[in-house]
Amino acid sequence: MPPRPPASWRIELPHTTAAVPVARALVRSALAEQEHTADCDTAELLTAELVANAVEHTSGDAPIELVVELMPTACQVEVHDPDPAPPGALTRPVDIEPDPWQEGGRGLLLIRALSSSCGHRPTASGKAVWFRLPVVPAQRRRPA
Repeated sequence: MPPRPPASWRIELPHTTAAVPVARALVRSALAEQEHTADCDTAELLTAELVANAVEHTSGDAPIELVVELMPTACQVEVHDPDPAPPGALTRPVDIEPDPWQEGGRGLLLIRALSSSCGHRPTASGKAVWFRLPVVPAQRRRPA
């Protein structure tokens, strides 16, 4: 049987915190349709971090775009936002640890720690921030 081509989803989300649960639900639905896929809980968590960062750290009301691509060996999630500035400490070492008494400041650390790779790239309208998770064989995933 030939390998299946990558499946992908692309959706515009509002530039509000309401985008976070919508993005999580889309990732959960996309991964549920695949036989061999990445860890859903981790994908949802990291997607929520990317979307929340895009909402919090960019101005204006231009929509945020979520792109989910399921490949034979990995799942890649991208969040496009209108700000061309790269995200803080996504791909470089952190000089100081997050303050344990603060609510924020751990999102990029989580993305770096839990993904197999992550990064950002400029786009025509701002930037895309992404992470990749490897496929986990069905027999090694937790039952739903």
